[in-house]
Amino acid sequence: MHSRTAPSRLQPLGAMLLAGLAPLAPMSAQAADAAPEPVKTLPTVRVEADAEKPQGALVTTTRVGKTLQNPQDIPQAITSVPQAILKEQQAASLKEAMRNVAGVSFNAAEGGRGGDNMNLRSYYTFGDMYLDGIRDTAQYNRDTFNLEQVDVLRGAGAMLFGRGQAGGVINQVTKLPKAKTGGEVSVAVGTHDHKSIKADVNGAISEDVGIRVNAMNRTEGSWRSNPVTGTEPETNRRGVAASLALNQSKDSKFWVNYLQQITRDIPDFGVSFDASTRRPGTQQATSNFFGTNQNFDDSDTEMFTLINETRLSGTQKLRTQLRQADYQRTYWAKTPNLTATPDAQNVAGGNQTRMSHYKTTTLQSDYTQSFKLGGMSHDFLAGMEWLKESNSRRALTNLGGTTTANPPNFQPYTSSATPTQFDGTSYAVYVQDTVEVVPDWKVTAGVRRDDLRATYSSASSPKLHFGENSYRAAVSWQPSDQTHYYVGWSDSFSPTADLYQLTSTPQPPERSAVIEMGAKWLLFNGDLALRTAIYQATKQYERNTDVETTAALLTRERRTRGLEIDLAGHLTENWEVFGGLSLMNAKILAVATNTNATTGVVTVGNEGFVGKRARNTPEYALTFWSTYKIDGNWQVGGGAEVQGDRLAYQPQSATLPTLNGEFHPNTAPSYVRWDALVHYDKSTWTASLNIKNVFDKVYYESVYDNGGFTVPGPRRTVILSATRRF
Repeated sequence: MHSRTAPSRLQPLGAMLLAGLAPLAPMSAQAADAAPEPVKTLPTVRVEADAEKPQGALVTTTRVGKTLQNPQDIPQAITSVPQAILKEQQAASLKEAMRNVAGVSFNAAEGGRGGDNMNLRSYYTFGDMYLDGIRDTAQYNRDTFNLEQVDVLRGAGAMLFGRGQAGGVINQVTKLPKAKTGGEVSVAVGTHDHKSIKADVNGAISEDVGIRVNAMNRTEGSWRSNPVTGTEPETNRRGVAASLALNQSKDSKFWVNYLQQITRDIPDFGVSFDASTRRPGTQQATSNFFGTNQNFDDSDTEMFTLINETRLSGTQKLRTQLRQADYQRTYWAKTPNLTATPDAQNVAGGNQTRMSHYKTTTLQSDYTQSFKLGGMSHDFLAGMEWLKESNSRRALTNLGGTTTANPPNFQPYTSSATPTQFDGTSYAVYVQDTVEVVPDWKVTAGVRRDDLRATYSSASSPKLHFGENSYRAAVSWQPSDQTHYYVGWSDSFSPTADLYQLTSTPQPPERSAVIEMGAKWLLFNGDLALRTAIYQATKQYERNTDVETTAALLTRERRTRGLEIDLAGHLTENWEVFGGLSLMNAKILAVATNTNATTGVVTVGNEGFVGKRARNTPEYALTFWSTYKIDGNWQVGGGAEVQGDRLAYQPQSATLPTLNGEFHPNTAPSYVRWDALVHYDKSTWTASLNIKNVFDKVYYESVYDNGGFTVPGPRRTVILSATRRF
């Protein structure tokens, strides 16, 4: 195990909760005065009661819209991946969970953007990662051991969540205590040295008090290895999460949540593209890995969250969350070389190194109320958010050399470099109302104001102050509980320095606008959800995610037009399905102009990029998973993940990538991956056999979209697991 700096201790936060309750108290009083005719609360009662029932593939509750509701009622495309699917697939990481979301493509790590890094609707989501509605944008690899579900709200979400991208929001939902004492322990073994153990224990101490503890330890190797040393990329992760529920039978409920995740991986940066073919290189075996056991990817993540939910009166609720989070990470990864052979001294290939420390404190309050006014029903939301964040990063220092006689030597958290630092404070207020103007017809309108003041270590531009408005609007027609048609518009923004760097020439913030038209149906008495949407998303002043680059802008404008279809639930009592289809047409509309922060030289992207397909965007993607219960105990299942080819190039470049005189960037080929499941279930124990990548296909799952390399996905993996319930 690599040495590391001990993570800083989190400070007690309970006394600060009152700060979140005060700002909206006057607002709730005014709303109560204006609401003499409160509506019945039967739908809310039903949703809360159902929350205790085990869910299958169809998710019926979510907070991704800031209040507890059915995804069927949200006038925006949403895909929810439930815990049941994660268990069936042995999906241990967030990346594996996101394979179930059509339209997601994965970015390979490079520069400072290691960790979970994916595109949605062709746009980055690095600034759109959340845990229980609170920003979780640190660079690390997330595990699913403490997740109830993963909600993906597609389209711009800045009105609800603040700064972000046009693709959507990925919100992880934490497991909370339940009303019934019990739990389970699971163990798994498999090929590539896969070993894992997980525990989920819930204790209902009284009607007011409950506790739930989740823990995991997981290790796994790879089919790729260094041909000289035998070293493989490795996954070594462990974590613990605890949630204490208090006052659960009263009008003012509390939860205290703690999460710690520790990672000690050996990272894999894949294989190089070949400029002569514009495809993954074949000069050496795809199984060749450039790292050794000296390489490392160490991260320590720790979060403490205090939640209060108070029913003020009638339908008035105030939900306040306060979180302190601490993320530390350091890594030394080897980048591949097209022709050189991996060696035992870490000489062949490049070096990517980093140490970073990111800390956040977040206070968030949401006030909701349902009432009638002017003969119309209202679902009202108002909220505030305060975010304090601090980030420090630097490259590691090479304590060795660059030759076989004196090879590179980087050590965790060892650096003499001057850190790049960022300290910022954000404030936000927002309000939204959904009004049923006539029976079955609703109008949703919302606005949010964000303000950020930040200081940077940059000598040329050490400060930033910006304020931006974000909007959301929709018209819904719901002729029945099973049918919802809507058209909506939303926008989003990211400031110039969302990546904690500033340009020498100030640039406007990223702005995105999304228009979407969709339909949602509940079929077979509500057991099956079918949802479809068509959309257009346009982004201006698109930023580069590689924090080492001097070209901050990628494009001045680009657009994605697409169609999505989602399916989740039961076709019959024994046959369950989950999946989606995404078709995307993503094009560059205007190229970027950049000013080098060091030299002042102005560069302009080649106009030949206009009209070309955007990077790492498959024109089609399909994901499907299905299970069938043969009898009371046996279940079989399987599914497929389909991705079209994805391009990798630099759109801000002055030259076009060509092959045989035509535009031809580096290309990760399309692929189809099949998975299978056999499951046996008794009342107190289960056993499962999972086969991932049944046909042992070589495919490329992640792309470094600037064009350098691509990372192969796992080959055939067989996992045998068993669970004991109690």
